[in-house]
Amino acid sequence: MRLLGMIGALILISLAFNIATGGLFLSPRNVFNITIQTVSVAIMATGMVFVIVTRHIDLSVGSILAFASAVAGVLQVRWLTQDLGLELGNPLIAPIAILGALLVGTLIGALNGWLAGYQNIPSFIVTLGGLLVWRNVAWYLTSGQTLGPLDRTLLIFGGAEGTLGPTWSWIVAVVAAAAAVLAIWNGRRNKARHGFPVKPAWAEVVLTVVIVGAILGFIAVLNAYLVPENKLKRIFEARGETMPEGYTAGYGLPISVLILIVVAIVMTVIARKTRFGRYIFATGGNPDAALLSGIDTRWLTVKVFALMGFMAGLSAVVAQARLQNHTNDIGFQDELRVIAAAVIGGTALAGGVGTIYGAILGAFIVQAIQSGMGMVGVDTPLQNIVVGLVLVVAVWIDGIYRKRLGVR
Repeated sequence: MRLLGMIGALILISLAFNIATGGLFLSPRNVFNITIQTVSVAIMATGMVFVIVTRHIDLSVGSILAFASAVAGVLQVRWLTQDLGLELGNPLIAPIAILGALLVGTLIGALNGWLAGYQNIPSFIVTLGGLLVWRNVAWYLTSGQTLGPLDRTLLIFGGAEGTLGPTWSWIVAVVAAAAAVLAIWNGRRNKARHGFPVKPAWAEVVLTVVIVGAILGFIAVLNAYLVPENKLKRIFEARGETMPEGYTAGYGLPISVLILIVVAIVMTVIARKTRFGRYIFATGGNPDAALLSGIDTRWLTVKVFALMGFMAGLSAVVAQARLQNHTNDIGFQDELRVIAAAVIGGTALAGGVGTIYGAILGAFIVQAIQSGMGMVGVDTPLQNIVVGLVLVVAVWIDGIYRKRLGVR
């Protein structure tokens, strides 16, 4: 019911803004733009689920993203090119820049976890300090300058510069739909075999149809967004060919979204199928019992925050590639969007409860609201007010839901 409720809310929000914008909100171009804008927040939201489940919070993710992006930008624009003499386009530049962003993010996250876990400093304070520190360290690292142009190889992770095209997008859609059906019915069969209660068959069918329809419909919309004619001509000219008369091509699934899908699968497997994931939810459900049962909760905290930092570093690569520059305001207020996405997606601030798919859906809901309000001319301050109210209402509804289920 929670999953269907979030999907229903996203559909209603989209339809309302589509009517208000005269059909522009659900146009292929706008859906494509909303999708690539959501990816960096959604990636971090998957890590924030683990942080909040363990009864912590991370207010520094936007600043970590900014610092990791600054490191990747400086590597591309100064250290590897000006200092070492490599030219942009060298096959070493993009991998080194990506590794630099991931390493910096992971180390800062691990530092946050060490301070919270081993030094017993509340994570709110640790990460609030990080929010103030790392963005300004990034400013000093770049001397307050926008860094660009970036390596063309790295730009494929940003959106329009890197897509699968219609054919491969359909292949991914069919595989994803088949995997979703298999997962739902395997889960039902396993529950029934072990004597656990299962949903009514009609509910499973409805859920399956909704998920498959959403996957196929989403890919159909992305494929309907056509590459501009001038861009197609440049692509053919770069290959030494002439573009056929009347030739068209759709963008298809962005590579950044494919990265998000991989992250979602990996994080879901970690949450549900690994000892690490079970320790996270056990610690969040009852930290004292987890400690008495032999779980090293301090080391677990370090690992959870390091994973969160890794996701911030990965999001830095995606966000930087989408903007095609490193800017001083990259990731600004992303920490609030990430926390809002996780909470709207059903992650309990009291700990112990949360889902990866819920956080990703929450990220899309937040982005849909902001994009829709921007399209109808709502001022930015009012947009932030509305998102804040949505967050409060989501927590309130979640509290009512848990009371009815008898869950704290």
